[in-house]
Amino acid sequence: MKTKAVVLAGAALLAASSSALAQKASQSAGNRKRQTQDELVEVLKKADATRKDKADALRVLAQVGDRGCLPVVAPLLRDEELADMARYAIEPIPDPAVDDALRAAVAEATGRPLVGAIASLGVRRDVKAVPILIPKLADADVQVAVIAAKTLGEIGTLAAAKALEDALPKAQAVAQAAVVEGLFRSAETLAAQGQGKAAAGLYDALAKCAPLACVKDVAAKRAEALRKA
Repeated sequence: MKTKAVVLAGAALLAASSSALAQKASQSAGNRKRQTQDELVEVLKKADATRKDKADALRVLAQVGDRGCLPVVAPLLRDEELADMARYAIEPIPDPAVDDALRAAVAEATGRPLVGAIASLGVRRDVKAVPILIPKLADADVQVAVIAAKTLGEIGTLAAAKALEDALPKAQAVAQAAVVEGLFRSAETLAAQGQGKAAAGLYDALAKCAPLACVKDVAAKRAEALRKA
């Protein structure tokens, strides 16, 4: 009995020691991560840093960054040369502050940085972005209109779907194709969420207004299948 007690005590001591070591290792890793992020942010702040230096720093931030890097990285979302890498750096960060930064970029950026920021909102499926994306469906820049339609489809809320449905009869050429794609994506998302009636309504809109007969047929069949389900 005494031997058993000694063994149990030893096991408990070993477990406690292992837990303490694991906690210490975790804290050490966290400190190293913060140190690395601080060093990378300093590179981005340097006026004499080359474009390659900054791009490399942003590439590593995609692996180690957190919301602490946003004050320096967010302004780069409007930079013609570094916007893509800035998005790459912050897209994986699971913090709503990233969505705030991307929405701010959509409100202020133009051209390629604007297109990229809209695309990132789609990747992150930011529901709060829907109101600022709807006007972009009628943007004079076709690339902006196209990515806005695709992103609204990715987000797939009822409000996003309604905006795409309203835009379908008015959209032209490439933008119309993007609206069709967005509507299909929205319908699929809504159906997966158990909103079959709403999804069927989107397919009905496609069956009525889609530019190609084959697309209309597919949409009509999907609407019918949902109503039979």
